[in-house]
Amino acid sequence: MLEGMHYQNAYICDDLEAGIALFRGRGMTKEPIIIPVDQTVQTPEGPKRQKGRICFIWIGDLQYELIENEIDEVGIYANCLSNGGPLRFHHICFRIDDWEDFRARVDEQEFPVAMERDLTGEDPNGLKFLYLDARKVFGHYIEYTWMPEAMWQQIRAM
Repeated sequence: MLEGMHYQNAYICDDLEAGIALFRGRGMTKEPIIIPVDQTVQTPEGPKRQKGRICFIWIGDLQYELIENEIDEVGIYANCLSNGGPLRFHHICFRIDDWEDFRARVDEQEFPVAMERDLTGEDPNGLKFLYLDARKVFGHYIEYTWMPEAMWQQIRAM
């Protein structure tokens, strides 16, 4: 299942500031905002907590997400093994236009859902996301997101 608009490559790092520093002089034009994240996501085994810090760096039309993991009850970030460098590739992300159609087909395809969250219940302008575990074919997870256009424009401006 590969569909939507690929806009993001994501990396795990043990030190977010050191990860950001690697992008300076390599196309990063403005300093990213560090966002603390503490959330409960749905998994096949039930609700689990994810806590850490993230930032988004845009270079051209590609967003780089850096993730510093603190609490990972899902195990989705902690299972990203060290490659000897400060950044470890973790997933790509696609933006989906029609979430209901997409979500109806997720359970019919081969990759299991690792985790998902729907923030529209908390905020009608919130986003929805899910991760598929595509490691057996692609070697990484695939994230899919849906968000209102206004939120997309806000993310693009970060």
